[in-house]
Amino acid sequence: MLSYDAAIPIAATGQDASSPAPLTTSLPTSIAASAKQPSAAQMSPIASPATKDQASQHNHIWLVTGPAGCGKTTVAEHIAETNGMPYIEGDSASHIYHTAANVEKMRTGVPLTDADRWDWLTQLRDESMRRLAEGAHGVVVTCSALKRKYRDVIRVAAYYNSNILIHFIYLDAPEEVLLQRVSARQGHYMGANMVQSQFDILERPAVDETDVFSIDVSRSIGEVKQDAIARVHEVMSAETR
Repeated sequence: MLSYDAAIPIAATGQDASSPAPLTTSLPTSIAASAKQPSAAQMSPIASPATKDQASQHNHIWLVTGPAGCGKTTVAEHIAETNGMPYIEGDSASHIYHTAANVEKMRTGVPLTDADRWDWLTQLRDESMRRLAEGAHGVVVTCSALKRKYRDVIRVAAYYNSNILIHFIYLDAPEEVLLQRVSARQGHYMGANMVQSQFDILERPAVDETDVFSIDVSRSIGEVKQDAIARVHEVMSAETR
């Protein structure tokens, strides 16, 4: 089984992302080993040395994260549509990123293990890089990313390509609010009993995870969308200054 127990150091806001620390010293052994194997996304033009024009603007991966019922799909779709970015639905039961076994587990209320999640997280990371390699300036992804080590798997993308910046938009709300929302769903593969299991393993973003924005989603969806877009535009506009 793979082990992702060590956390990847997160650079402070404003630090030059063009010079990531060496993989062998900054990443957990298992992540560093896999990161040394170039994928198709790494071999694409986006992974080539940046030209002067390319270096002036980064490519962004926006991860909309949080437990079931927090509104990941709604918020992520709004960000993608507003900014003309491709959208990857990482938690959809009908999509290819979760295995059939994972979906069946979630449908029947069996919590996923760390081992169940590694391939799913890696596929989301690689697909995000592929979209950027095809020319997108940014991509929006839904992914629960409940533990720090899950977020670290996605962060490896920035080590593959220093022109990529990773951002997490964590949608936060009390458990009882999310339980009520999930209970009201009709025909969704993830039942209300999964909310408790997700909160049991949830690791809210730590202070040193400076690539994470937390948004209170116990408010109206309109307020949440407005807040999310404001955060995204704040980051994007900083690149043009």
